[in-house]
Amino acid sequence: MAEGIKETQAVVDQWIKNHGVRYFNELTNMAQLTEEVGEVARIIARRYGEQSEKESDKAKDLSEELADVLFVTICLANQTGVDLQAAFDKKMDVKTKRDHDRHQNNEKLKK
Repeated sequence: MAEGIKETQAVVDQWIKNHGVRYFNELTNMAQLTEEVGEVARIIARRYGEQSEKESDKAKDLSEELADVLFVTICLANQTGVDLQAAFDKKMDVKTKRDHDRHQNNEKLKK
């Protein structure tokens, strides 16, 4: 299973303590997460989808926006006591058991 998420949670927590003063409350972080996901969606829709990309959007960095999503997600996990490593490992186990045959047998994915 993946390793390192627990360490990443600790790095974010230390950053908050050293630079961020405190965590924003959960509702504020949820709103921020929604905003960051929207920025990712905008880049994906314009760069990889059918919408045209404005000149002002071409400089936007998808990796930076995905990192913003990850950072806020980790903040929410930290402040609500979620062990993301354990949750991720459990989710991968569930998805592996549930979805292996389903995806292998999906004709739409063989195109």
